[in-house]
Amino acid sequence: MAVVTMRQLLESGVHFGHQTRRWNPKMKRFILTDRNGIYIIDLQQSLAYIDRSYAFVKETVAKGGTIMFVGTKKQAQEAIAEQATRVGMPYVNQRWLGGMLTNFSTVHQRINRLKELDEIDFEDVAGSGRTKKELLQMKRERDKLDKTLGGIREMSRVPSAVWIVDTNKEHLAVEEARKLRIPIIAILDSNCDPDDVDFPIPGNDDAIRAVGLLTRVIADAAADGLMSRSGAGSSSSPAAEEPLAAWERELLEGDAAAPAAEAAAEAPATEAPAAEAPEAAAAEAPAAEAPAEEAPAADAPAEA
Repeated sequence: MAVVTMRQLLESGVHFGHQTRRWNPKMKRFILTDRNGIYIIDLQQSLAYIDRSYAFVKETVAKGGTIMFVGTKKQAQEAIAEQATRVGMPYVNQRWLGGMLTNFSTVHQRINRLKELDEIDFEDVAGSGRTKKELLQMKRERDKLDKTLGGIREMSRVPSAVWIVDTNKEHLAVEEARKLRIPIIAILDSNCDPDDVDFPIPGNDDAIRAVGLLTRVIADAAADGLMSRSGAGSSSSPAAEEPLAAWERELLEGDAAAPAAEAAAEAPATEAPAAEAPEAAAAEAPAAEAPAEEAPAADAPAEA
């Protein structure tokens, strides 16, 4: 079954790029056309790249790796924190500190300091042996560290890969990851450089719904990898398919997901491809009409 459907990508606005005057010529191969001065991204390619990235993340996590989620722009902050927390992965959604990867030993010292401050009861002035002023200063230090390092407090080593929303804004993270040869999975908008990314997903990195959908796909891949790591994700086990159906129901819209979940749980393995074939055809059917239907909305995409 597809990780995500064409209809979901369209409804989330993943196909909207930037204005034609704001683009990177290297992205030409990912662009389908332009409408009303806005580039339209080829979602057929996006679907293929999503599947590729999903498989990589799943395999990486299944082998014991971690995926760092990075997105500090307002449109991405909530989705990054929510999805990374859901699967127990580190994240940065406020500000990227220089050296967070390349100088991780120093960053880890600050993480340890944050953990020390977390153990202090700032309300118990009498029992702390410190003055109110000292406690206030320490509390401010704790709050500052928690804002920038709270998402990576459990990270004991550099991640196996990074998921990045907007490679232009997160250029420091991209540079550090490339320097350490850490694989980069990222959304590529029409103004991004595809040469910087190992596992690109052509799409809109400015719309909240688009960012949320794609970040959730990566989180689901990590969750799938965790299931495989624990030995509960074997495809030969009927019980192991139930969590997968649940995640797919979150990604796929109600009615489209229910038949697929029943087919995965009840149909024999040999019949599953045949049962899913009509659904796949139905999901692909709107693809040809989608650009025409969405064209009037091209004036309304969110821009960086």
